[in-house]
Amino acid sequence: MAILSLRKTLITFSLVGLIAGFTSEQAYGQNCGCSPDLCCSQHGYCGTGDPYCGTGCKSGPCHSSTPSTPSTPTPSGGSSVADIVSDSFFNGIIGQAASSCAGKSFYTRQAFLDAAKSYPQFAAGSADDSKREIAAFFAHVTHETGHFCYVEEIDGASKDYCDENNKEYPCAPNKGYYGRGPLQITWNYNYGPAGKAIGFDGLNSPETVAKDPVISFKTAFWFWMNNVHSVIGQGFGATIRAINGAIECNGGNSGAVQARVKYYTDYCNQLGVSPGDNLTC
Repeated sequence: MAILSLRKTLITFSLVGLIAGFTSEQAYGQNCGCSPDLCCSQHGYCGTGDPYCGTGCKSGPCHSSTPSTPSTPTPSGGSSVADIVSDSFFNGIIGQAASSCAGKSFYTRQAFLDAAKSYPQFAAGSADDSKREIAAFFAHVTHETGHFCYVEEIDGASKDYCDENNKEYPCAPNKGYYGRGPLQITWNYNYGPAGKAIGFDGLNSPETVAKDPVISFKTAFWFWMNNVHSVIGQGFGATIRAINGAIECNGGNSGAVQARVKYYTDYCNQLGVSPGDNLTC
């Protein structure tokens, strides 16, 4: 399985002087998927206070007794993610996994859509850009999981993904941070912040990613939105570099690069959109 080892610090925004005499705590942009003690604002950020827990609050300890229900993201072109990721599209991928695969009964289109509701900026561009981002996302997922066959990295438990120099997200005793989920999230410095953002204990219970399909997809979205989404406009090759560039790009593993590109162009064809330029890295 490919190793995801890219670290990115969550961006924080200081909100000052929003309301006279009012001071809000810091918040960070997660497109939601907040920890249970934080509100998801109408604009898709985690935090506390009226700007987050007041009007339009989507989830968490909202001031309103009836927080708004997150909907599946809708691209500016009009078609929702649910429209693009149809049953036939999703089943066409997972259908290629053997019946003996653990992922066959774990990953579902509904779990994907439920997780996507917490990340409204995913595939939220023009109709074509949205289709390309969805094609890119599923191309990488297909490569990482073998058409949704694998929930956990092959022989992952025998590998050491603990960065002992990382003091912000220290490894817990007897816990393995090997690849799990649609994008096979790895390393303590990814499990820690992902868990904090999504609302599970990523350091002490990393196995949650292999037990809860919605959380599993949320870890993929968390990684994607923090590391890949911003480069999607540079071409598919840039997304490979963001995910596994240190190992695959610049001749590191041209076979893996070509496999990812093949999946991407295939999915673009299925969705009726050109793949664009700069496909390799």
